[in-house]
Amino acid sequence: MATVLLSAAAAAAYAVPAAVASRLQPERSRHALLPAWVLHALLLCWGLWFTATPRFGFAPALSVTAWLVLTVYAVESHVFPQLRAHWALAGFGAVAVLMALVFPGTPLHENASPWLPLHWALGIACYGLFAAAVLHAWLMRRSERAMRDAGPSFSGVPLLTLERLTFRFVQAGFVLLTATLAAGWLFGESLYGAGAGRWRWDHKTVFSLLSWVSFAVLLIGRARFGWRGRTAVRVLYAGAALLLLAYVGSRFVLEVLIGRGAA
Repeated sequence: MATVLLSAAAAAAYAVPAAVASRLQPERSRHALLPAWVLHALLLCWGLWFTATPRFGFAPALSVTAWLVLTVYAVESHVFPQLRAHWALAGFGAVAVLMALVFPGTPLHENASPWLPLHWALGIACYGLFAAAVLHAWLMRRSERAMRDAGPSFSGVPLLTLERLTFRFVQAGFVLLTATLAAGWLFGESLYGAGAGRWRWDHKTVFSLLSWVSFAVLLIGRARFGWRGRTAVRVLYAGAALLLLAYVGSRFVLEVLIGRGAA
């Protein structure tokens, strides 16, 4: 019952700024998101530490990712007070909270490897950073269109600043993605059981490696050939989509379409 009440409260708190974000000043829009951010944090803590059987899956992973993106936004808003909160940001939070309520995932095994929480923490942090990069790339593209139409900046932040922030998030996410893959390779048998080998060649591994290659190509293209604008954003979107399929997509198929859990 507590999970349902917290989820409903957090979703409602997100829905309000999502509905009126375009009509609020930047400072007021940030303040409107604060109650939702706090309720969402309480919901995540309750689900992980105060329930009898903690659960995890594709929807809780999206929920944590949404909260991390809001956290990044909260920090950035102090550095760039002119940064506007858009309805998509609050809308993503509301949808993620409701999805986690409907699809809570599978129970965590009591005999799970002690390395598994570290592996998950790296992976979810990686999701959060790349989600922040995608958000900034979207804002960058919208700001570019506004400039071509001789309108004001869509985000309230200079275009070059948005571009610089986007690639900083990509770089940080790439480091964490590399660490996540390295942890999976080094502790594969501890994570998945004896006999699993260092790599478990499933959809999650294949999509993760493809996303790593995509982000590596993006960073090399940026450093060597000066990629920016539409080309860089397209490669970023492709890598993010592959990463989304790696865990969230695979778990969605297993939990919802097939109806069973997976590691």
